[in-house]
Amino acid sequence: MRIRDLEGLGPKSESMLASIGVDSIDGFKQSDAFDMYKKLKEQNVGVSLNMLYAMLGAQEGVRWQDVAKDRKTEILMRLDDMGLAP
Repeated sequence: MRIRDLEGLGPKSESMLASIGVDSIDGFKQSDAFDMYKKLKEQNVGVSLNMLYAMLGAQEGVRWQDVAKDRKTEILMRLDDMGLAP
């Protein structure tokens, strides 16, 4: 199984994650999604918030849409604390 096989992620997500050194499922699951998002933003300002939702969903085994709906405020507050609020 590869990163692209996780729910909500695909070949483009897998490629983006590899560009920041995350190239295995174990590495992906052990990494903090917010830290990965920050690294992706540093490389590509156009990375959307949906990528963060997708990474959290894939790590937690839930759909990214449910993460976006149920945890949006919590996520935006953490991003604000990191200086990454949209």
